[in-house]
Amino acid sequence: MSKLFMFEKPLGMRDTLPSLYEPKKRVKDTMTTEINQWGYQFMETPTLEYYDTVGEASAILDQQLFKLLDQQGHTLVLRPDMTAPIARVAASRLVNEGYPLRLAYSANVFRAQQNEAGRPAEFEQIGVECIGDRSISADAEMIALMVSLLQKVGLSTFTIAIGHVGFLQEIFLDIVGNEERAATLRRYLYEKNYVGYREHVKGLPLSSIDKKRLLSLLTLRGNSTRIQSAKEIVEGEAGRKAIEELEQLWTMLEAYGVQDYVKLDLNIVSHMSYYTGIVFEAYAGNIGFPIGNGGRYDQLFQKFDRDKSATGFGIHLDRLLEAKDMKKTTAAIHGVLFSQERREEAIEFARMKREEGERVVLQDISGVENVDACTGSYHEVTFFLGKARRGDES
Repeated sequence: MSKLFMFEKPLGMRDTLPSLYEPKKRVKDTMTTEINQWGYQFMETPTLEYYDTVGEASAILDQQLFKLLDQQGHTLVLRPDMTAPIARVAASRLVNEGYPLRLAYSANVFRAQQNEAGRPAEFEQIGVECIGDRSISADAEMIALMVSLLQKVGLSTFTIAIGHVGFLQEIFLDIVGNEERAATLRRYLYEKNYVGYREHVKGLPLSSIDKKRLLSLLTLRGNSTRIQSAKEIVEGEAGRKAIEELEQLWTMLEAYGVQDYVKLDLNIVSHMSYYTGIVFEAYAGNIGFPIGNGGRYDQLFQKFDRDKSATGFGIHLDRLLEAKDMKKTTAAIHGVLFSQERREEAIEFARMKREEGERVVLQDISGVENVDACTGSYHEVTFFLGKARRGDES
């Protein structure tokens, strides 16, 4: 191996050291318990999937997929998200189970990056999928569960922004006339380049009324009163249906008592192209990216020859920890140092301490080069040295 890469990692990959692993595990355990309390069942899928199925269904850009060939010449991918693999399982091995299915996961996903730029190539998500429920109640459950999870892990301030894919699509196609022009407008909103959006709209060959409708989209952010404003600029049936769904959703969120954590944002454009209805993103702290996102995807199962409605979300664990300003911690470990003569005493002492719930390290003193450095890594130290028990404790 070249010495140049001896201590380097592939682009976008991360090491998780013990000081961060411990608090991350506590957060994950808390969220797993809460998800179970809501009736969701955890499952796992392979790290490798076929490109022709999950790879194409994932909606992740092709250049972001990690690809490799198996011995039979089939193209495989490291899973780029968890929704598509779970859809594959639900459409095959779980197809005869009772619907709706409520499934959950905690897993790493992989997306190749051209440069670091704060975007990891491997990151851990925890999330849920509700499959086989067409009702707005399922969308409300997703948002209420996300609020509950963020509260349980002690996130002090956060906001979940709610939009609707159908609303934006109706407005754009109605005014600019084709998908190519609509895609340009969506790209500005996805990048949150609102200045560029305004300038682009002003330069379009449209009537002043249509330009005003497009520009007014930027004001459709805030509380439920903005839903009424949205009604004033939508004309088509699909757009009106989207508004009705948002009204129903807001009423349900009030029933859950989570309305103070949510806001309307009809400018949301997701990078996941399979979303078809209500979408949402969670923001917290000074993080420049969503710490979680989700939405309804009623057409994804068609890629697996099934007709199932579904909705779900995923939370980016590393971003969540950053938003919490999680302090790196050192585990509380009791160190037991012993000499050859008193090994049995030390082993019995460590066993009793472990039964009491303590974390204990047994360390043969003959294997230690620097005793002070060794004992300094423990919260408490007990010595078993010499032929007679000294009982030195500190």
